[in-house]
Amino acid sequence: MVETRRITGGRLAIATHNPGKLAEIAELLRPYGVETIGAAVLGLPEPEETGATFEANAQLKALAAARASGLPALADDSGLAVGVLGGAPGIYSARWAGPNKDFAAAMQRVERELVGKPDRRAMFVAVLALAWPDGHVQFFRGEVRGTLVFPPRGARGFGYDPIFVPEGGKETFGEMAPAAKHAISHRARAFAKLVAACFGAAA
Repeated sequence: MVETRRITGGRLAIATHNPGKLAEIAELLRPYGVETIGAAVLGLPEPEETGATFEANAQLKALAAARASGLPALADDSGLAVGVLGGAPGIYSARWAGPNKDFAAAMQRVERELVGKPDRRAMFVAVLALAWPDGHVQFFRGEVRGTLVFPPRGARGFGYDPIFVPEGGKETFGEMAPAAKHAISHRARAFAKLVAACFGAAA
């Protein structure tokens, strides 16, 4: 059993260069009096994601940021897992968008891969790794199941949000108001576990 460390205010490095993800994380942490600082502001490079799982990649990013910044660091590794594609793109979700982070092209690739495959079930997975400069790491995983739709709908969110309709919903994550998405998303579910373990109740 990994020891749970609590965070009481102060600064927290967020190991992402993705502005959409950074904004979402900052919003989720706003009630807890923590100052979030993105990797780009800290001048931290993006480490190579060489892990074979969401957990391994999240740990790699969080530890690199914690050791480089001297602060506790939070990293998220997340992606879209499509059942009929064997869980792809999975940990390669960002890589399917290429070096220019072209998620319109990535969504087109998902659509091409699904030609002739009527099963459109998929899930978003988010794994948060919270690391300290001394190497201590804690993990929190969240998932949300849903269905893929084409063409993409909505300009909110980021990544694959415009093609994902969560179970029981009618709007894609790209169409939903941010507060509605934050209430049910994979990242929000992982954050709920993080908050319960490390922050306690909101003030």
